[in-house]
Amino acid sequence: MGRCNGRCTLVGFCCLQLVAALERQIFDFLGYQWAPILANFLHIMAVILGIFGTIQYRSRYLMMYAVWLVLWVGWNAFIICFYLEVGRLSQDRDFIMTFNTSLHRSWWMENGPGCLVTPVLNSNLAPEDHHVITVSGCLLDYQYIEVVSSATQIFLATVRVDFIGGFDSYGYQAPQKTSHLQLQPLYT
Repeated sequence: MGRCNGRCTLVGFCCLQLVAALERQIFDFLGYQWAPILANFLHIMAVILGIFGTIQYRSRYLMMYAVWLVLWVGWNAFIICFYLEVGRLSQDRDFIMTFNTSLHRSWWMENGPGCLVTPVLNSNLAPEDHHVITVSGCLLDYQYIEVVSSATQIFLATVRVDFIGGFDSYGYQAPQKTSHLQLQPLYT
């Protein structure tokens, strides 16, 4: 049975990233969160190019994938700060995730584990096309679900793998010159 070399390991991590991004994309679509939808789409494309670059030894694709991962880590760090309301960020005031087009929130807000949603009737707080709700009894608040999702993305993006000959002691090595082919210094 063969061992998995560094390339195989990188493809495996890329596949994990792809599955995690697709899962996140689904829940962001359900919550109408347009900024994360766009970022997830770009991430999915970059991961696919990263897989292709790994399999085909295309260094330009791998460089693009590496640059994207730096941006992806920054985006996920921003999401963590946003949901934890670090600094001046506020979920109640800032509608960054929907590009200020709607009042939609994370899908997990209403559908988290154990959450009980109760509509508030006759509320003057919401525009005509929206409703006000109260959410109670959640086992885990939606902010923490979003933070764990972003932390998972950061973890998958920062795992470093030496994909050419990594983990494999018998990886590719350049052919060695024999002594009669080696250049000798010329002294005058």
